[in-house]
Amino acid sequence: MIRTVKPKNARSKRALQAKESKLKENVKTALFVTGATANKACHDITVDLAALKKPDIQRFNKKNEILPFEDASSLEFFSEKNDASLLVFSSNNKKRKNNLTWIRTFGYKIYDMIELQVLDDFKLLQDFKKGSFSVGLKPMFTFNGAVFDSHPVYQHVRSLFLDFFRGEVTDLQDVAGLQHIISITADDVEEGQPLPLVQFRVYTLKTYKSGQKVPRVELNEIGPRLDFAVGRHQSPSPEMFKESMKKARQLEAKSKKNVETDLVGDKIGRVHVGKQDLNQLQTRKMKGLKKRFDQVGEDFDDLEYEGEEEHVAKKAKK
Repeated sequence: MIRTVKPKNARSKRALQAKESKLKENVKTALFVTGATANKACHDITVDLAALKKPDIQRFNKKNEILPFEDASSLEFFSEKNDASLLVFSSNNKKRKNNLTWIRTFGYKIYDMIELQVLDDFKLLQDFKKGSFSVGLKPMFTFNGAVFDSHPVYQHVRSLFLDFFRGEVTDLQDVAGLQHIISITADDVEEGQPLPLVQFRVYTLKTYKSGQKVPRVELNEIGPRLDFAVGRHQSPSPEMFKESMKKARQLEAKSKKNVETDLVGDKIGRVHVGKQDLNQLQTRKMKGLKKRFDQVGEDFDDLEYEGEEEHVAKKAKK
């Protein structure tokens, strides 16, 4: 592990503070590591994937002798040294051709891993007509196939890609920023058959006038076009999963007393009112509400009312 040293200047102090835990974490950095057996195809594929993730990437040009599923200590060291929680390790051999190992870390420890092997019929950005989008924009995602909701391996794939390309979390929405979309497709899993391929496609959005309020939208593929075969995968331990799902108390929504939200989303409040004595209720003082103006029948024998009537008569004689 990296030694914890006391910062000697302001620059190193800021670097250490950037690695500390925060209530709202920074955008995750992806580190692309080249294996000792990686070929030119692995290099070109990782360059195109890094272009989709820019600017939050780092790439290693030097090859490294690493076997992620046997010993991942070197990857944990790279993760801590470069403050990167996402890693893509590329390798190539006869058994696993054009193999990309996607790795996530938590606390600079391996969280989960999955191997996605690129088939030979892939196409890169340079194989398509010129088309681009602004760097740093968040992509839209579509996952086509019920398998992404039912099968644990493909749930892992969906979680991985969403976490990898999510970018900065913000509440601001701008239609001009919706420039590209990543489409991931997989067929249903059949018993006795190998796991279906994961088809990775990238499109740009173009809008045209349609003569209506809503414009006409067209998708143009810009690449890369990759077909992944699912290989080995490693899930997080229950203890690490529970630890990673914890939320800071400062970020938890404070519950308000006697305020609830129903299934529709409407806010319902409950007000507790004490017992009221209506006899002492203060009403507006109007002349017509005085007792002497009450309309009563002949059989009315209220002594207080009669006494007040006599008082009014005496006052009139004077």
